[in-house]
Amino acid sequence: MQNYRLKYGLLVLVLLINSLPARVFAAKELRIVSANGTLSEILVGLGLEKQIVGVDVTSTYPASLDKVPKIGHNRTIAAEGIITLNPDVIIYTDQSMISPMVIRQLKSSGKKVVEFRHEYSKEGAIKLIREVGAYFNAKPQAEKLVRTLQSDLARIPPVTSSKKLLFIYARGTGTLMVSGTGTSLDKMFGLAGYKNAVQDFSDFKPLTSESLIVANPDVLVLFSSGLESLEGMEGLLKVPGVAQTNAGRNKKVVSMDGQFLTGFGPRLGKAVIELAQKVK
Repeated sequence: MQNYRLKYGLLVLVLLINSLPARVFAAKELRIVSANGTLSEILVGLGLEKQIVGVDVTSTYPASLDKVPKIGHNRTIAAEGIITLNPDVIIYTDQSMISPMVIRQLKSSGKKVVEFRHEYSKEGAIKLIREVGAYFNAKPQAEKLVRTLQSDLARIPPVTSSKKLLFIYARGTGTLMVSGTGTSLDKMFGLAGYKNAVQDFSDFKPLTSESLIVANPDVLVLFSSGLESLEGMEGLLKVPGVAQTNAGRNKKVVSMDGQFLTGFGPRLGKAVIELAQKVK
C-alpha cells in the first residue's frame, strides 16, 4: 500500500509539472522588433536572432535578416505595422530618426520601447554593444563581440594623408545630398585618416555644382546602391560639377555597402580598414 501511494504521488507530481507553463522553468524568450540596422546586427551577434520578429530596412546584415518582416525606414515607420507583430520590446537608437508620434503611439499601446544612445566613435560602438548585451542579459556574448571589434580596430593602418573625401547620398538623378561635419560619414573619414572635403556645415545639404567645385574632393564616396542608381561611374560624371573636381578628373570613386560603412557597430574596424584600402 505504501509503495502504491508513493507511485501515485509521483505520477500526480509529474502530471502537475507537465501542466505548468514553460515560463515557470525558463525565462520567456522576448519577441523583439529592431528599428535600427546596427542594433539588429548586435542582436544577431548576441545569439538572439530567433527572437527578432521585425526589423527596419537598414537591417541588411547578416543576410538571414532578409527573411524577417520589415517595418519600414526611419521616418516612414508606422506604429500599426509594429504592433501587429506583437513584440514584447521595440528597440531603436537616438540616431534612428523615428517620429516622436510613433514612439508615443507604441508606448501608449502598452509595448516596451527602449532607446539606446549611439555615438559615432570607437568608444560609442563598444558602449552600444555592451549596453544592448546588458539589457538582454547577454554580457558574455557582448564581451566576445567587443574583443573582436577591438582586435579589428587595432589593425587599422596609420594614415597621414591630405586627401579630401566627399560623401554623396544618391537615389537616382534627383536631389543629391552631401555629408557635412558631425555625420557618421565625417567620423568614418576621420577614423580612416582622411579629411572631409566639406567643413562649413553640419549634417546633410543638397549638392550644388558650385559648392562641389569649391570643395574639390580628391575622392568621392557613395553607397553601392547610390552609385548603381546613377548608372555607375559614367552617370556620376554627368552630375554637374563632378567632372571638374580632382575626383572626377581622376575617376576616383569609392563605393561601399551603406550599413557596413555607416553602422558603427561590431564591424566598425573592418569597415574603416576597407575604406582606407579603397581610398589609397
